Amino acid sequence: MKQSPTIQQVVPKHVAIIMDGNGRWAKQQGKRRTFGHKKGAEAVRNTVSFARRNGVESLTLFAFSSENWNRPATEVSLLMELFVNVLKKEADKLKQNDIKLQIIGDKSQFSNRLRKHIDKAEAMTEACQGMTLNVAANYGGQWDIVQASRKLADAVASGELTASQIDESTFERYLCLANQPKPDLLIRTGGEQRVSNFLLWQIAYAEFYFTPILWPDFDDQAFANAIAEFARRERRYGLTSEQIEQLVETMNARVED
Repeated sequence: MKQSPTIQQVVPKHVAIIMDGNGRWAKQQGKRRTFGHKKGAEAVRNTVSFARRNGVESLTLFAFSSENWNRPATEVSLLMELFVNVLKKEADKLKQNDIKLQIIGDKSQFSNRLRKHIDKAEAMTEACQGMTLNVAANYGGQWDIVQASRKLADAVASGELTASQIDESTFERYLCLANQPKPDLLIRTGGEQRVSNFLLWQIAYAEFYFTPILWPDFDDQAFANAIAEFARRERRYGLTSEQIEQLVETMNARVED
């Protein structure tokens, strides 16, 4: 007897999100850009909760790119302070919900204070297995590939590897997000349709979903719509179109509850 399909069969194992539109959202409200970043942090909390409830295994959020250091100093300073505050407030909640936190990117440019809070939050949630939350901070896809190449070069120089042993799977072990499923779905909010140097290696076969919704307005229904679109594409995993639609309806019903 065939088993009834489950909601996990249409939910991507790994979702990556480029969170764009905080500044424009604030401008629409007649507020400063910093107000948009604070509201964006609330959207992060809701998005993590939705992903956890619906069986996503890994969620990767692009919080701060290596290019973002070029923004006005006051905005960068606020973003760093917001990062500290979120880590202080949310680490315990992540642990309670069995969510492992990983900060990916070049952390060497962060202050000692911020690095200490990162280390503490990661240590608190290290044993969690319900979901992995990756926050990309001072991250760039090109940087990720370069740092992996350097590690590989060191491994060859030390005799740990030979050049002939290097293939795609070997290379991936040195990238951020090693030992996690590759992103199935990449979502970008804010209307732009580019990947902005995010997870360049890892998203080679991801489905892309672009929405004009600005990040602070990205709610459970917006997330469900993205997953519904993902499910309608050619990744049916043996299910029929009717079964896919049934599972999407189930997810939408959860949102309405």
